[in-house]
Formats: sequence, C-alpha cells, structure tokens
Amino acid sequence: MEPLIFIGILVVLLWLLVLRPQRRRALEHATLISNLSVGDEIVSAGGMYGRITRIDDEVLTVEIAPGITVRVARAAITGLINSEQKDNEAETPIASDDR
Repeated sequence: MEPLIFIGILVVLLWLLVLRPQRRRALEHATLISNLSVGDEIVSAGGMYGRITRIDDEVLTVEIAPGITVRVARAAITGLINSEQKDNEAETPIASDDR
C-alpha cells in the first residue's frame, strides 16, 4: 500500500512542477501567435528581430532591415517587443572602459 501512495505523490508532483507550467506556456504562446498583426515588432526563435509587414495563413513576412524582408513561420515567433521595452533599451547608457 505504501508504494502506491509514494507513486501517487510523485504523479501529483510531476503534474504540479512540470505539466501544469508547460501547458500554461503553450497557451500563452498560442495566444501570442493568434494575436499577431501587421506592424508588430517580433523576435523569432532564431533570435531575429523585425517588424511584420504581411501575414498569410502560417507564414509571416518580416522586415528585418529597411528594404530587406524574410518569410518566417508563424510558430517560430517567440516574443512580441513592446514600445516600453524599446524605450528602456534606448535610454540605458553604455558603460565605457576608461583605462
């Protein structure tokens, strides 16, 4: 009887520590992907930053530099860059090494 209780506790811990957070992250990613629109600034799974210029079913056209566009799979988008984050990065001074 005791081994069954131990296995039950392990299953509950697995669900709490692994499965539940993974399901939450998957839901957040699905919401992010479904809410993409033209003009959004994104970051892809490969670390490429750009602005969405066109959206087809599962393919996005992303401008990564003025006049340079690439096609990216919608599922490869890992993040949305908001304007507050860009403003904070622009205001952060770069430390110089005065030796």
